Amino acid sequence: MGFEEMWSKIGSIMATIMFMYAMFEKFFPPHLRMNVQKYTHKLASFLSPYIQITFPEFAGERLKRSEAFTAIQTYLSATSSLSAKRLKAEVVKDSQTPVVLSMDDSEEVSDEFKGVKVWWLLNKTTLKTQSFSFYPASDEKRYYTLSFHNRYRDLIAHSYIPHVLEEGKAIKIKNRQLKLYTNNCSTGWYGWNRAKWSNVTFEHPARFETLAMEPNKKEEIINDLIKFKKGKEYYTKIGKAWKRGYLLYGPPGTGKSTMIAAMANFLYYDVYDLELTSVKDNTQLRTLLIETSSKSILVIEDIDCSLDLTGKRRNKRNGKGNQDNDESNKDPVKNAEEEENKDSKVTLSGLLNCIDGIWSACAGERIIVFTTNFVDKLDPALIRSGRMDKHIELSYCCFEAFKVLATNYLDIDDHHHHHLFSIVERLLGEVNVTPADVAEKIMPKSNSDDSEICLKNLIEFLESAKKKKEEEDEEESRLKEEKERENGELKNNNGVKENGFIH
Repeated sequence: MGFEEMWSKIGSIMATIMFMYAMFEKFFPPHLRMNVQKYTHKLASFLSPYIQITFPEFAGERLKRSEAFTAIQTYLSATSSLSAKRLKAEVVKDSQTPVVLSMDDSEEVSDEFKGVKVWWLLNKTTLKTQSFSFYPASDEKRYYTLSFHNRYRDLIAHSYIPHVLEEGKAIKIKNRQLKLYTNNCSTGWYGWNRAKWSNVTFEHPARFETLAMEPNKKEEIINDLIKFKKGKEYYTKIGKAWKRGYLLYGPPGTGKSTMIAAMANFLYYDVYDLELTSVKDNTQLRTLLIETSSKSILVIEDIDCSLDLTGKRRNKRNGKGNQDNDESNKDPVKNAEEEENKDSKVTLSGLLNCIDGIWSACAGERIIVFTTNFVDKLDPALIRSGRMDKHIELSYCCFEAFKVLATNYLDIDDHHHHHLFSIVERLLGEVNVTPADVAEKIMPKSNSDDSEICLKNLIEFLESAKKKKEEEDEEESRLKEEKERENGELKNNNGVKENGFIH
């Protein structure tokens, strides 16, 4: 049989099939056609070893876009859609990638899970007889169809589909644009004040890779965060709210705020910066807490300066009688200020209930961070284990932290300027300077400043700081000696008078 003869026969068969289908559509009544199609589908399903599962775009009375459909779309966009021939571009709001490519309608892609191959098909149907619909496009609806072999039914239903939904949600969270929230007060219709969150895009570039601190301590923090992020089942097992408290303390300029930004970028968490001084009372504080979302970091910076929580606790414990002896009561100006602000204070017990009480479980997977420059000033009840689970001291710049800064700012290591690095290492062991001070000195001030000039600027600064410290130590030692000498002379004089006193 020749090639032309074969194509001629195929054409004749196709023409016959089309003619018979046209006759079927024209002469068979609609109800009979529906029955024939139904039994044809049943026969095909009986003979085929493959199963199909449909995921519609809209669910729940067609009022809401299905979360499963969105998760599947995100999952396929990041994995299997890379092999698709026809793609569709969509602009996604609040995403790090403003244009997202996904598989187009009627496109099919394959995926593999534990050695099992499956197929995803994006279908679109037109509703011709529909007069009204809740769909955005009233005459169309889309749905994903998952096809797989019947022998893998349990694996697909109990493992693969949950895997796709979880991965899709995780990818969406990772690609979303992080937000930085801050609380403020607004006046309602009847003049009452309510607290609410306002947000801006969080674009802080801090990463743990660029964080200037000891590598061992940095690795310890990273491992702790990973354990927390994967600890949902563990926290459920032990019966605790899925949250963790961190206390960051150390001198100013040691990188406490930068640490928070690095934690947010590492976990892909939003940041809620809570300003306690603008919160009216404990009720308003609870309202703010309820409005926070999961996968977030709640931050209270400079907790020792935000409110006089320790003093409030002490006054309450001692009773009102002690307030009469307070010198501040004699100051009419201060009394007027306290009278004006008496309704805009949060108590220590109210704050503790929010971070550790029953209200703390209102949003799962959340980290609470306190920062302070003076940890000794904080009430022990505020920073005990269970509230602040991990205490992290951010101290002065060490040599390991300096090497990170040198890489960040100058793109060099100790192999480039070994001699200068050795001098810096010695000086950092003799004087206390913050990472912020070091970063300022090694940052190039002009295009002509090379790495050697920047390092020499730092060495000059460290030597000056060392000299200043030695002078202060000498002055302190001199004052101490003078005081001891005065005390000794006074003692001797007292002894002479006593000996010369006539009893």
